[in-house]
Amino acid sequence: MNINTFEELETVCSKTNKKIYEIAQENEAQKNDISVQEVRQVVKISLEAMKEAISAGLHSCEKSYSGMSGGDCKKLQEKFATKSSLLGVIFEKITTYALATSEENARMGKIVACPTAGSCGIVPSVLVSVAEEIQADEEEQINALITAGEIGRIISNKVQLAGAVAGCQAECGVASAMAAGALAQLRGENIDNILSAVALAMKNLLGLTCDPVCGLVEVPCIKRNPFLGIHAVTAYELASAGIKSLIPLDEIIDALEQTGQLMSPSLKESSQAGLAKTKTGIKMEKNFYSRV
Repeated sequence: MNINTFEELETVCSKTNKKIYEIAQENEAQKNDISVQEVRQVVKISLEAMKEAISAGLHSCEKSYSGMSGGDCKKLQEKFATKSSLLGVIFEKITTYALATSEENARMGKIVACPTAGSCGIVPSVLVSVAEEIQADEEEQINALITAGEIGRIISNKVQLAGAVAGCQAECGVASAMAAGALAQLRGENIDNILSAVALAMKNLLGLTCDPVCGLVEVPCIKRNPFLGIHAVTAYELASAGIKSLIPLDEIIDALEQTGQLMSPSLKESSQAGLAKTKTGIKMEKNFYSRV
């Protein structure tokens, strides 16, 4: 079954009375001539890898090769150990798990690009932290992760998910939208609310630039992950209350594509503008490249 838009996805789900993950796993099985259970086993491996990356990151203070990152997750854990977050345990977990995963990526550890390495902490931090708190079983977590994957797949039909093509809106922005959809699925929302969460998350991140200091996936990328994990939760909370985007989701993706095309090449992973070319950014770049 060829599904290229969210409107088509919603129509198929309505006609078949199936969830997004059910449609997605059946299509993937058919495309690869394998069973649905084999598809779910592959997703399970990714889920386990996400949890391993979180665990590794939580227990490491090692700096990245550049020296620009590493240790912030530990600082946040120590802060929450003595002074809890105003927003509760799930906030604490999402922010620490996102930093843990992103710092692990900067150390060249094993992560799951979801959809990219620079945005690798967003989906895992939201999915794993909430699953722990509500005691969701493994099957429910796999359902949510498949939902996230289908959201990313459909968006990628229109926009290449790369900062060099469409800015960070196509990396961390799409990851936040995927996380919002995964969370809505995990919480048992209907397809309308799931796609509303995706729409709300995505449209409020349009225009996000990609301006990494030294051309490395560290500054501002790593700290951007916990921020956009919480952004995904905000989108879910609004959608679960029945709040909808007045602009349809497929049109938001069209706007994402157009915004990426209009964005200056200097703000699309080239490190030629933005934070990368601040006084401090230039100094960091000189110091880094004098050592390599």
